[in-house]
Amino acid sequence: MIARPKMKLNQPINIWFAILSVLIVMGLTSGIIVLVQGLSVTNLTDLIPWGLWIAIDLSSIALAAGAFSFCAAVYLLKLKELEPMARTAAFIGLIGYTMAMMCLFLDIGRPERFWHGFAFWNTHSVLWEVTMCVGLYFSVLLLENLPTIANLSWLKNKWPKLTEKMASVHHYAPYLAVAGLALSMLHQSSLGAMYGVIAARPIWYRPGLAVLFFISAMAGGVAMTTLATLIVGRIKKGVNIKKSSIEKVLKFLGWLLVGYLYLRFWDLFAMTYTYQPGKAEGLKILTSGPLSFNLWFGELLLGTLVPILLLFNSKTRKNEFFQILAVLLVVGGVIAYRWDTNMVGQLIVQKPILNEFAPLYAQYSPSLIEIGVGAGIIAFGLMAFTIGVKYLKVVDHNEGTESSIV
Repeated sequence: MIARPKMKLNQPINIWFAILSVLIVMGLTSGIIVLVQGLSVTNLTDLIPWGLWIAIDLSSIALAAGAFSFCAAVYLLKLKELEPMARTAAFIGLIGYTMAMMCLFLDIGRPERFWHGFAFWNTHSVLWEVTMCVGLYFSVLLLENLPTIANLSWLKNKWPKLTEKMASVHHYAPYLAVAGLALSMLHQSSLGAMYGVIAARPIWYRPGLAVLFFISAMAGGVAMTTLATLIVGRIKKGVNIKKSSIEKVLKFLGWLLVGYLYLRFWDLFAMTYTYQPGKAEGLKILTSGPLSFNLWFGELLLGTLVPILLLFNSKTRKNEFFQILAVLLVVGGVIAYRWDTNMVGQLIVQKPILNEFAPLYAQYSPSLIEIGVGAGIIAFGLMAFTIGVKYLKVVDHNEGTESSIV
């Protein structure tokens, strides 16, 4: 009789899987409640229809933007040394867009009609353009990751011909990268434009949001891919990480943050020129109200200025601890920016009284059901990435490692 090896429950990886499993079950339970009872179990209202789930959606899409950034670097700029990081970024991108669609599936209120945007075209709607690009780009990401998924040993043993066809997709990787670049650039900027065309919310109604969303997504995607690479390289044995590639990426990230800070400064400062009903009150909420801590500390100080200083200093840029700290702060800063932008336009509403517009202030805090769903979706993302690291070697810079985008 062959003795079966016992699973050691006290191993860190098993404890990690157990925690994530509990959160996923909690998220599934909360999601089922929402599907059965509707959005009435949430704290979303007619004044604030976009809450925690949309913030997670916007953040996951931004942090998944490393896929188009690194693929563009490899195929358009011919930076072949970044191929392993592009492979990691493509996998993170697939996870991030899956998380975003999970959030949207519950947030739309009528999830059985999710396909309407693809069937009934409204070419005058920015949101429709975002829907089409997200759906198409998700398909591109799925194709880019097929060679990676084909590396699963049990899949190779059970369906060898299928895995061969999946692996052969890498021949079309350059074309997929170009298509992904176009689609991702379109919807990353259009997410900002979607807010920027809403004249009923004056704090949103400005053209610069499209540019800010795009450059913040580039910074967030590069930071997220680098953070995942550094953490896996630190805790998983046998994983090789090219430090020279990391340092070059971090230097580029520093310049991205400089560009973002410049644009963000003028975006805020331009709104102080004149008084405009709704916009002035919204700016006050952002700079000295409920969102001020998020703006000054989470987004600008810790999320932008501190990482710039760390990344432009050669000593801290080469130190692994400060590398992780810098990209972690950038990820937090991007999340803070997306949360601030999404909420500030909803906390101040224009209420017409005779010929004047009196501001109406709203409040929002997510319900336990919303938090449960959000925690479950985030746990799913972490679980998927952990499985990718453990079984697919999505983070490994060894020369012999097969790449899904080669």
